[in-house]
Amino acid sequence: MFTYKRLLKASTLAACGVAMLVSTAQEQVKLGQTISEASLAEFDLIAEPGGMGFPPGSGTARQGRTIFESRCALCHGNNGEGNSAATVLVGGNMQSTDSPLRTVGSYWPYASTVFDFIRRAMPANAPKSLTDEETYQVAAYVLYLNGLVAEDEIMNAQSLPQVRMPNAEGFIDQSHIQ
Repeated sequence: MFTYKRLLKASTLAACGVAMLVSTAQEQVKLGQTISEASLAEFDLIAEPGGMGFPPGSGTARQGRTIFESRCALCHGNNGEGNSAATVLVGGNMQSTDSPLRTVGSYWPYASTVFDFIRRAMPANAPKSLTDEETYQVAAYVLYLNGLVAEDEIMNAQSLPQVRMPNAEGFIDQSHIQ
């Protein structure tokens, strides 16, 4: 029968053994390599609503149409009508009494989010494959399809954050709550 002293001794020895194994494993396992500043920069792609984080470049909807038709229309349709509720870019109404259709034009609060999402995740079959210029052009085209910018209006780091989205006031800022 174990006594309290024996149980404490056995527990202490087991804890020491585990600590030694973990320490040894940490010293022996060397996974990957240190990430370089250049590689890290590829992850730092946040284009903020206020204009910070946008790369150099510009584009118009007229320029973006060709890229959209060749790289985006397969999922989003030629006019942003989409192939499913998740791929519709145009239309929708957040004031609808039915379940609202959340599209770029009806739901998204900032034009910077359009640019940021395209830059990070599109096209779905080749994320991050668009150049910064192409991203500005496609973002301009998507905004144009939603009637938010003119076809020849230049979208860049200064003008894109100025685009007023219809649902900009539809969100409650709770960033100050911890």
